[in-house]
Amino acid sequence: MKKILYSVLTFFIGTFLTTSCVDDLNQYPHTDTTSEDVYTSVDNYKAVLGKIYVSFVIAGQEKGGGDSDMSSNTGYDYMRCYFNMQECGTDEVVYTWLEGDKMSGLTYLSWDDNDVWVADTYYRIYYTIALCNEFLRNATDGNISGFNESDQAEIVHYRAEARFLRALAYYHALDLYRNIPFVTEEDPVGSYLPPRYTSDQIFEYIESELQAIDDDLLDRNACEYGRACKQAAYALLARLYLNAQVYTGTAHWTDCITYCQKVIDAGYTLESDYGLLFNADNDKRTDEIIYSFPVDATHTVSWGATTYIICGAVSNTSDTQVPADYGISSGWSNFRLRGELPDLFDAADGRGRFYTEGQTKTIDVVADQSYGYLSEKWTNLTDAGEAASNTDDGGVNTDFPVFRLADIYLMLAESVVRGGEGSSRSEALDYINALRERAFGDTSGNITDGQMTADFILDERARELYLECVRRTDLIRYDKFTTSSYLWQWKGGVQDGQAVDSKYNYYPIPSTELTANPNLYNENY
Repeated sequence: MKKILYSVLTFFIGTFLTTSCVDDLNQYPHTDTTSEDVYTSVDNYKAVLGKIYVSFVIAGQEKGGGDSDMSSNTGYDYMRCYFNMQECGTDEVVYTWLEGDKMSGLTYLSWDDNDVWVADTYYRIYYTIALCNEFLRNATDGNISGFNESDQAEIVHYRAEARFLRALAYYHALDLYRNIPFVTEEDPVGSYLPPRYTSDQIFEYIESELQAIDDDLLDRNACEYGRACKQAAYALLARLYLNAQVYTGTAHWTDCITYCQKVIDAGYTLESDYGLLFNADNDKRTDEIIYSFPVDATHTVSWGATTYIICGAVSNTSDTQVPADYGISSGWSNFRLRGELPDLFDAADGRGRFYTEGQTKTIDVVADQSYGYLSEKWTNLTDAGEAASNTDDGGVNTDFPVFRLADIYLMLAESVVRGGEGSSRSEALDYINALRERAFGDTSGNITDGQMTADFILDERARELYLECVRRTDLIRYDKFTTSSYLWQWKGGVQDGQAVDSKYNYYPIPSTELTANPNLYNENY
């Protein structure tokens, strides 16, 4: 049975955040209960912290997003929005329901500041930041001074976790939007217009926050499943440093290696079976998974998060594909794979999990479900091969791994190849070959030092991490997302692909936010 931190939640913070008023980014979420009533016990602090954790995977207080946390164009949760933003414009995913789901902009790299997914993702991120700020205002040393010593120590851990979650949300905002409004618990509550921070300033803030909480986060061996441990913060720092040159103009390859080594030194090991990392019992994979968003068909029922990733990848028209084979009640056919992704895999690579019967690899028609292979990477099956839940009623039981050891290995290897210090090419090669030995079942897929180039690592990241919400960021880091140096089917809205304006390397601040806050503006949009 999963131990889920936020399974006791949904009681104190029934929230509403409008998407047309920037003031709400700094307000307490609307509640019928005051903070004086809520922050009276360590259990209540944990429950409110749980609400912050759950904000990544559900959209409201009731099943499937009912009693919504905030007004929204689409009504979907943070993770569904984030998946679309990170995957649907890349060489990995092509979307089926372009008009009905308003996905043409993301699919063809042609969005603007009125795009509904651009707006919903933005406000989901800042809703989570607002929850973190509210919690931290009530978790100061002064506020908790009346608790006994043991409870104070526990709340200090909770406070560090809230700062980690805020840093994670700010990292997503930085990566997606670059120059963004900045607000913390130190800013006044009410009518307040947050200043615009540059990507350099946000980078420095995230870096300093994650370093500052190191002593207060629990080590992985003392941390309850579903909570963020020290190593989760190290992994986020590694990812921040991996992309530092994009965000600030200055590379931090050595810093990336430093924090990858901190994670590796904590004793994580690779799960022997790649597929078990993405099934309904993947909460057991704490040997490799460093931090995940727990998803549960009883407590966190959502039509987004991993329910969307699993059901969305299964056809609803195929005569041969059986939804039950993936532990689900029905397929949704939201997306398929662009042909460039399966082309990256050797036939013996066990990570290439594609349903091909009745499907073409080349996508001649975007809206036709028979064009494009279907992903079989994610399932709602238990280790015993049984459906973990009724997806029509409760969604899936599969958690989303935010950070795992395989990504750490690949980040370290790329940083070494790009000139970072603190590791060696031989060590990096060993890490890559460990991943390939798992994928091939033997050493037949191993590479040599001469093959370990930056471009090889980009392809290996696609093979290892596809549909894990890193592809857009990776392509931008390699200057391949908008340029003609790498084209894929329907990039830029044409079948053979074409370059697009470099402004599409990041998303615009939504027009509603620009109207509400004169401190903000978009460059190039």
